[in-house]
Amino acid sequence: MPTEKPSDQNRDANSEGVMTVTAHLAELRKRIIWSFAGIALATIGGWFLYGIALAHITAPMKDVTGANLNFQTIGAAFDLKIRVSLWLGVLIASPWWIYQILAFIWPGLRRRERFWMLIFGVAGVILFAAGAVFGDWTAPRAVSILSSFTPPDSAMLLQADAYIKFYIRLVLAFGISFLIPEILVMLNFLGVLSARTMLKGWRWATMVAFIFSAIANPLPTPWPVILQASALLALYFLAVGIAAFHDWRRNRKQP
Repeated sequence: MPTEKPSDQNRDANSEGVMTVTAHLAELRKRIIWSFAGIALATIGGWFLYGIALAHITAPMKDVTGANLNFQTIGAAFDLKIRVSLWLGVLIASPWWIYQILAFIWPGLRRRERFWMLIFGVAGVILFAAGAVFGDWTAPRAVSILSSFTPPDSAMLLQADAYIKFYIRLVLAFGISFLIPEILVMLNFLGVLSARTMLKGWRWATMVAFIFSAIANPLPTPWPVILQASALLALYFLAVGIAAFHDWRRNRKQP
Protein backbone atom coordinates (compact mmCIF):
# COMPACT_ATOMS: atom_id res chain seq x y z
CA MET A 1 0.00 0.00 0.00
CA PRO A 2 1.32 3.49 -0.82
CA THR A 3 2.37 5.48 2.18
CA GLU A 4 1.81 9.18 2.55
CA LYS A 5 5.00 11.18 2.70
CA PRO A 6 5.69 13.29 5.82
CA SER A 7 5.81 16.40 3.64
CA ASP A 8 2.29 15.62 2.40
CA GLN A 9 1.08 15.16 5.97
CA ASN A 10 2.59 18.48 7.04
CA ARG A 11 1.06 20.16 4.00
CA ASP A 12 -2.39 18.78 4.89
CA ALA A 13 -2.01 19.87 8.52
CA ASN A 14 -0.92 23.34 7.46
CA SER A 15 -3.82 23.57 5.02
CA GLU A 16 -6.23 22.58 7.77
CA GLY A 17 -4.74 25.22 10.08
CA VAL A 18 -5.00 27.86 7.38
CA MET A 19 -8.60 26.90 6.73
CA THR A 20 -9.36 27.15 10.45
CA VAL A 21 -7.82 30.61 10.69
CA THR A 22 -9.63 31.62 7.50
CA ALA A 23 -12.92 30.40 8.95
CA HIS A 24 -12.32 32.41 12.14
CA LEU A 25 -11.51 35.54 10.16
CA ALA A 26 -14.65 35.05 8.06
CA GLU A 27 -16.71 34.66 11.22
CA LEU A 28 -15.12 37.77 12.73
CA ARG A 29 -15.84 39.77 9.59
CA LYS A 30 -19.46 38.62 9.64
CA ARG A 31 -19.90 39.63 13.28
CA ILE A 32 -18.34 43.05 12.65
CA ILE A 33 -20.60 43.64 9.64
CA TRP A 34 -23.68 42.61 11.61
CA SER A 35 -22.62 44.87 14.50
CA PHE A 36 -22.22 47.92 12.25
CA ALA A 37 -25.51 47.10 10.50
CA GLY A 38 -27.29 47.06 13.87
CA ILE A 39 -25.67 50.35 14.90
CA ALA A 40 -26.67 51.90 11.57
CA LEU A 41 -30.31 50.89 12.04
CA ALA A 42 -30.28 52.10 15.64
CA THR A 43 -28.76 55.41 14.50
CA ILE A 44 -31.86 55.94 12.36
CA GLY A 45 -33.91 55.53 15.52
CA GLY A 46 -31.51 57.91 17.29
CA TRP A 47 -32.19 60.48 14.58
CA PHE A 48 -35.86 60.59 15.64
CA LEU A 49 -34.92 60.60 19.35
CA TYR A 50 -32.49 63.48 18.85
CA GLY A 51 -34.96 66.11 20.04
CA ILE A 52 -35.67 64.27 23.30
CA ALA A 53 -31.96 63.63 23.94
CA LEU A 54 -30.96 67.22 23.19
CA ALA A 55 -33.73 68.57 25.43
CA HIS A 56 -32.47 66.39 28.28
CA ILE A 57 -28.83 67.37 27.77
CA THR A 58 -29.56 71.09 27.48
CA ALA A 59 -32.12 71.15 30.32
CA PRO A 60 -29.55 72.40 32.89
CA MET A 61 -28.96 75.49 30.76
CA LYS A 62 -32.55 76.66 31.23
CA ASP A 63 -31.75 77.62 34.81
CA VAL A 64 -28.72 79.65 33.74
CA THR A 65 -29.54 83.25 32.93
CA GLY A 66 -28.30 84.38 29.53
CA ALA A 67 -27.01 80.93 28.48
CA ASN A 68 -27.56 79.90 24.87
CA LEU A 69 -26.10 77.33 22.51
CA ASN A 70 -24.08 78.86 19.72
CA PHE A 71 -23.84 77.19 16.28
CA GLN A 72 -20.87 78.80 14.55
CA THR A 73 -21.51 77.56 11.01
CA ILE A 74 -24.56 76.86 8.87
CA GLY A 75 -24.03 73.11 8.96
CA ALA A 76 -23.02 72.89 12.63
CA ALA A 77 -26.53 72.00 13.79
CA PHE A 78 -26.78 69.25 11.17
CA ASP A 79 -23.36 67.85 12.14
CA LEU A 80 -24.36 67.86 15.79
CA LYS A 81 -27.57 65.98 15.04
CA ILE A 82 -25.64 63.29 13.16
CA ARG A 83 -23.13 62.94 15.99
CA VAL A 84 -25.75 62.68 18.72
CA SER A 85 -27.81 60.26 16.61
CA LEU A 86 -24.75 58.05 16.15
CA TRP A 87 -24.03 58.15 19.87
CA LEU A 88 -27.63 57.18 20.59
CA GLY A 89 -27.38 54.42 17.98
CA VAL A 90 -24.37 52.90 19.72
CA LEU A 91 -26.23 52.96 23.05
CA ILE A 92 -29.49 51.59 21.64
CA ALA A 93 -27.72 48.83 19.72
CA SER A 94 -25.43 47.87 22.62
CA PRO A 95 -27.29 44.60 23.36
CA TRP A 96 -26.95 43.66 19.68
CA TRP A 97 -23.22 44.32 19.24
CA ILE A 98 -22.45 42.83 22.66
CA TYR A 99 -24.30 39.71 21.53
CA GLN A 100 -22.16 39.63 18.37
CA ILE A 101 -19.00 39.68 20.49
CA LEU A 102 -20.31 36.85 22.67
CA ALA A 103 -21.43 34.87 19.62
CA PHE A 104 -17.91 35.04 18.19
CA ILE A 105 -16.21 33.95 21.43
CA TRP A 106 -18.88 31.50 22.62
CA PRO A 107 -17.98 28.38 20.55
CA GLY A 108 -14.42 28.29 21.92
CA LEU A 109 -15.44 28.39 25.59
CA ARG A 110 -16.13 25.58 28.04
CA ARG A 111 -19.40 25.39 29.92
CA ARG A 112 -17.96 26.93 33.09
CA GLU A 113 -16.27 29.71 31.11
CA ARG A 114 -19.56 30.48 29.38
CA PHE A 115 -21.26 30.78 32.77
CA TRP A 116 -18.71 33.29 34.06
CA MET A 117 -18.81 35.23 30.80
CA LEU A 118 -22.55 35.69 31.21
CA ILE A 119 -22.08 36.77 34.83
CA PHE A 120 -19.39 39.31 33.96
CA GLY A 121 -21.40 40.54 30.97
CA VAL A 122 -24.53 41.23 33.04
CA ALA A 123 -22.48 42.78 35.86
CA GLY A 124 -20.63 44.99 33.38
CA VAL A 125 -23.86 46.30 31.87
CA ILE A 126 -25.27 47.06 35.33
CA LEU A 127 -22.09 48.77 36.55
CA PHE A 128 -21.72 50.87 33.40
CA ALA A 129 -25.38 51.90 33.55
CA ALA A 130 -25.04 52.82 37.23
CA GLY A 131 -21.96 54.91 36.51
CA ALA A 132 -23.64 56.62 33.53
CA VAL A 133 -26.71 57.46 35.64
CA PHE A 134 -24.42 58.86 38.33
CA GLY A 135 -22.65 60.96 35.68
CA ASP A 136 -25.98 62.16 34.30
CA TRP A 137 -26.94 63.19 37.82
CA THR A 138 -23.63 65.06 38.24
CA ALA A 139 -23.65 66.90 34.87
CA PRO A 140 -26.51 69.36 35.61
CA ARG A 141 -24.92 70.26 38.94
CA ALA A 142 -21.61 70.82 37.18
CA VAL A 143 -23.29 73.18 34.72
CA SER A 144 -25.05 75.06 37.52
CA ILE A 145 -21.94 75.55 39.66
CA LEU A 146 -19.56 76.39 36.81
CA SER A 147 -21.99 78.87 35.27
CA SER A 148 -22.32 80.66 38.63
CA PHE A 149 -18.87 82.17 38.00
CA THR A 150 -20.21 84.12 35.01
CA PRO A 151 -20.03 87.87 35.81
CA PRO A 152 -23.37 89.69 36.10
CA ASP A 153 -24.76 91.46 33.05
CA SER A 154 -22.91 88.97 30.84
CA ALA A 155 -24.19 86.54 28.22
CA MET A 156 -22.96 82.95 28.10
CA LEU A 157 -22.69 81.83 24.47
CA LEU A 158 -21.69 78.17 24.52
CA GLN A 159 -20.46 76.32 21.47
CA ALA A 160 -23.06 73.62 20.95
CA ASP A 161 -20.48 71.02 19.93
CA ALA A 162 -18.25 71.72 22.95
CA TYR A 163 -21.16 71.58 25.40
CA ILE A 164 -22.47 68.25 24.06
CA LYS A 165 -18.94 66.79 24.19
CA PHE A 166 -18.59 67.98 27.79
CA TYR A 167 -21.86 66.33 28.81
CA ILE A 168 -21.29 63.03 26.98
CA ARG A 169 -17.68 62.68 28.12
CA LEU A 170 -18.69 63.28 31.73
CA VAL A 171 -21.35 60.56 31.54
CA LEU A 172 -19.00 58.13 29.80
CA ALA A 173 -16.17 58.83 32.27
CA PHE A 174 -18.41 57.88 35.18
CA GLY A 175 -19.68 54.78 33.38
CA ILE A 176 -16.19 53.53 32.52
CA SER A 177 -14.88 54.22 36.02
CA PHE A 178 -17.49 51.87 37.47
CA LEU A 179 -16.14 49.06 35.26
CA ILE A 180 -12.63 49.13 36.75
CA PRO A 181 -13.48 46.89 39.77
CA GLU A 182 -14.98 44.28 37.45
CA ILE A 183 -11.78 44.27 35.39
CA LEU A 184 -9.81 43.57 38.58
CA VAL A 185 -12.09 40.64 39.42
CA MET A 186 -11.70 39.27 35.89
CA LEU A 187 -7.90 39.44 36.25
CA ASN A 188 -8.23 37.54 39.52
CA PHE A 189 -10.36 34.82 37.95
CA LEU A 190 -7.77 34.50 35.17
CA GLY A 191 -5.06 33.97 37.77
CA VAL A 192 -3.20 37.17 36.90
CA LEU A 193 -3.94 39.14 40.09
CA SER A 194 -4.46 37.82 43.62
CA ALA A 195 -6.67 39.36 46.29
CA ARG A 196 -3.61 39.79 48.53
CA THR A 197 -1.88 41.87 45.85
CA MET A 198 -5.02 43.93 45.30
CA LEU A 199 -5.32 44.64 49.03
CA LYS A 200 -1.67 45.65 49.30
CA GLY A 201 -2.29 48.29 46.66
CA TRP A 202 -5.14 50.00 48.50
CA ARG A 203 -3.13 53.21 48.93
CA TRP A 204 -2.51 53.41 45.18
CA ALA A 205 -6.17 52.61 44.55
CA THR A 206 -7.22 55.44 46.86
CA MET A 207 -4.89 57.91 45.16
CA VAL A 208 -6.00 56.85 41.66
CA ALA A 209 -9.69 57.05 42.67
CA PHE A 210 -9.34 60.63 43.92
CA ILE A 211 -7.20 61.73 40.97
CA PHE A 212 -9.64 60.23 38.47
CA SER A 213 -12.61 61.78 40.29
CA ALA A 214 -10.91 65.17 40.36
CA ILE A 215 -10.27 65.00 36.60
CA ALA A 216 -13.74 63.66 35.75
CA ASN A 217 -15.53 66.23 37.93
CA PRO A 218 -15.30 69.79 36.61
CA LEU A 219 -16.94 71.12 39.77
CA PRO A 220 -14.89 73.46 41.97
CA THR A 221 -16.40 72.03 45.17
CA PRO A 222 -14.79 68.91 46.71
CA TRP A 223 -17.99 67.04 47.56
CA PRO A 224 -18.67 65.47 44.13
CA VAL A 225 -15.03 64.34 43.99
CA ILE A 226 -15.29 62.77 47.44
CA LEU A 227 -18.63 61.16 46.56
CA GLN A 228 -17.37 59.56 43.34
CA ALA A 229 -14.05 58.49 44.88
CA SER A 230 -15.94 56.89 47.79
CA ALA A 231 -18.16 54.99 45.36
CA LEU A 232 -15.11 53.79 43.41
CA LEU A 233 -13.34 52.68 46.58
CA ALA A 234 -16.45 50.85 47.78
CA LEU A 235 -16.53 48.96 44.47
CA TYR A 236 -12.77 48.34 44.74
CA PHE A 237 -13.02 46.74 48.18
CA LEU A 238 -16.04 44.76 47.00
CA ALA A 239 -13.83 43.45 44.18
CA VAL A 240 -11.14 42.57 46.74
CA GLY A 241 -13.71 40.65 48.77
CA ILE A 242 -14.93 38.69 45.73
CA ALA A 243 -11.33 37.96 44.71
CA ALA A 244 -10.46 36.81 48.25
CA PHE A 245 -13.41 34.42 48.28
CA HIS A 246 -12.41 33.08 44.87
CA ASP A 247 -8.79 32.57 46.01
CA TRP A 248 -10.02 30.77 49.13
CA ARG A 249 -12.18 28.40 47.10
CA ARG A 250 -9.36 27.77 44.61
CA ASN A 251 -6.87 27.01 47.42
CA ARG A 252 -9.32 24.56 49.03
CA LYS A 253 -9.55 22.51 45.84
CA GLN A 254 -5.78 22.19 45.58
CA PRO A 255 -4.27 19.13 47.33
